[in-house]
Amino acid sequence: MTQGARRQPRRFDRFDLQRTVVVGTTGSGKSTAAVRLANALGEPYVELDAINWQPNWVGLMDTDVSQFRSRVAEAVGGDTWVVDGNYSAVRDVIWPRATAVVWLDYSFSLILWRLLRRTLQRVLGGETLWAGNRETMWRAVSRDSLLLWAFKSHWRRRRSLGRLFNEPEQAHLVLIRMRRPADTERWLRGLAG
Repeated sequence: MTQGARRQPRRFDRFDLQRTVVVGTTGSGKSTAAVRLANALGEPYVELDAINWQPNWVGLMDTDVSQFRSRVAEAVGGDTWVVDGNYSAVRDVIWPRATAVVWLDYSFSLILWRLLRRTLQRVLGGETLWAGNRETMWRAVSRDSLLLWAFKSHWRRRRSLGRLFNEPEQAHLVLIRMRRPADTERWLRGLAG
């Protein structure tokens, strides 16, 4: 586990995690890690995808960004929470209130494998997602494909997050940068224990 993009690492405790954002490329395991972190800390879990996605894969962020921002502001209005998601349209709503960011900064090959496996499981299992949506094989290979999105966004997101964490506006955040799932697993187990 590494703390900091280029900042000096500092020790932190559970108090620093009272309002935590979990970020990373699509397929990195943000939701899974965030749920486990929220459970370990006894804090509410906020899933930005659940706020954004409406029936028929209509994104609230794309149709009514002010309503999306309002719903997110309400969801993070409490004293404690764990949020997962990369929505830059609400970063200014979430990050100033956050106390920590967990960055799942895994290799592209690992993320692609996880994303492919997850997509196949969801398609074959008929898993119902947000607002009754389901992934389909067509969606998995269309221009809306998460696999394609991972190719387009992985390296760009890594560069942009690295720059963001070095900005003075983010100096208040404890940054926990995880480069390997084994480190994330060990850290989460330690918090839960």
